[in-house]
Amino acid sequence: MNPDLLKQWDGLGINGLPYQIPIHPQLVHLTLGLFIVAIAFDIVGVLFPLDKFAFKYLAIPVTRSALFDVGWYNLVAAAIITFFTVIAGFFEILLAAPLADVTSAWGMQALETMILHGVGGVVILTLIVGMTVWRGFQRYLWRKDMARQVQWSYIAAGLLIFVLMFLQGTLGAHLGGEFGVHVTADQMLHLGENPNQL
Repeated sequence: MNPDLLKQWDGLGINGLPYQIPIHPQLVHLTLGLFIVAIAFDIVGVLFPLDKFAFKYLAIPVTRSALFDVGWYNLVAAAIITFFTVIAGFFEILLAAPLADVTSAWGMQALETMILHGVGGVVILTLIVGMTVWRGFQRYLWRKDMARQVQWSYIAAGLLIFVLMFLQGTLGAHLGGEFGVHVTADQMLHLGENPNQL
C-alpha cells in the first residue's frame, strides 16, 4: 500500500479499500450478465422462426418482439452499469498494492497488467455504449417496422465483444489471483502461484 495514501485515508480495510468487499468485481459480473443476456435474447429473437416450434411445444408464450425487448433493455442497463464498473475499477486500482516480484501466466508484471486492464475496461465501455446506440438506431429508426429488429452484423459484433470480455476478465483474474490486488486474507495464501496447478 502506498504510505502517503494511507496517511490521507484512515481506516482502509483488509483489502486495502475503505470498504470490506471490493465493488468492482461485483459490478463486473452485473455488466457481464446484462450484456450476455442482451445479446442472447437478440440471437433467440433473430432465430425465432427456427425455434418457434420449441417454444410452442414447451408451452412458453413468447413473441419475437418480447425477445427483442428483453435484449434492448438489458443492453441499456449494461451500458449504464458499465460506467460504474469502470469508475469503481479505477478507484480500486488506485489503492492497489500488487505483489512486486510476480509474473502473470501471460508473462506480464503487475503494472502493465493494471494498465492493460484499465485501458481494456474503457474500450469495452466504449464498445457497449456504441452497441447500445447502434441497437437504438435499429430499434427505433432503421428496422422499426421489420420483424427482425437486429442486423446480423450487430450479433457478430456482440459475439466479438464476448471474446474481448473474456480476455479482459482474465486480466482481472490475474490481478486478484496472481498479484493479490484486493483479495481477502484466506486468498492471500496462494498468491503468486499458478491457479491451474493448485
